[in-house]
Amino acid sequence: MYNQLTRADIEKIREEIEHRKLVVRKEAIEAVKEARAQGDLSENFEYYAAKRDKNKNESRIRYLERIIKTATIVESDNAEDEIGLNTTVLLYFEEDDETEEITVVTTAQEDSLKGRISIESPMGKALLKHKVGDRVWIQVNKNVGYPVVVKDLRQNESVEGYKI
Repeated sequence: MYNQLTRADIEKIREEIEHRKLVVRKEAIEAVKEARAQGDLSENFEYYAAKRDKNKNESRIRYLERIIKTATIVESDNAEDEIGLNTTVLLYFEEDDETEEITVVTTAQEDSLKGRISIESPMGKALLKHKVGDRVWIQVNKNVGYPVVVKDLRQNESVEGYKI
């Protein structure tokens, strides 16, 4: 799922892994010890909750490590006047007679509520390498699509945000 990531995305994931290993893991182990010390484990809700939290942390660490292991590092290789990674684009939706500003990002940074779409999404794939004035057909599935016109674009160094 999170196959294409930038070096910054991978660095943020590594920071989370390190935090989980050095801080969260230590706290979780301590919570399990404290709950175990309370006595009868068969009726000790705190013990089971602490074990569950510890296991969730370990699972999250494995998940993040797997993302890094399988990731492909992508860099923006588009020209200054083309849409690429970390490009903010003003689009005109002909059918609705509306404009919308979106930013093309990696899947780790996508957030449709903030106008950030993935380079792996149908819109992201369709917009790549297009220029101002281009009319682009966004194919949603084999039966549905819609046209947009690229009105303006600007290149960004990077986009803050990370949701993995």
